[in-house]
Amino acid sequence: MSEVTASLKVRVSAPDAHYGGGLVSGASIVALWHDVATELSIRNDGDEGLFAGYSSIEFLQPVRAGDFIEATGKIVRVGNTSREMSFEALRYARATPGLSDSAATIVEPPEVVAKATGTCVVRKGQQRR
Repeated sequence: MSEVTASLKVRVSAPDAHYGGGLVSGASIVALWHDVATELSIRNDGDEGLFAGYSSIEFLQPVRAGDFIEATGKIVRVGNTSREMSFEALRYARATPGLSDSAATIVEPPEVVAKATGTCVVRKGQQRR
């Protein structure tokens, strides 16, 4: 099996902030991974599949409004209908409002802010590849 990967880049904005200090809920990162999982399933099977659950989720760094996040994923194991996937969320830029209202700084190398593993299911009759 060739490696199946996908990624999604977004800017987390002020409406995404859920807590004091502009902190973003971890659920926002999980929602990005769901979109990545959908793309992985389409690339691998030609169908969106259904997300069955996460076996692990780790939030490693706080995410704040203004951060630029890349959600990545890859299929690490293929069963008859299950697809085990691993995910990361990386911060590759952050807002730096102390410099100006529109200042941002590239984070090099990008910081891993969260990671997870989970399983998506694609029924046999829906697998087109």
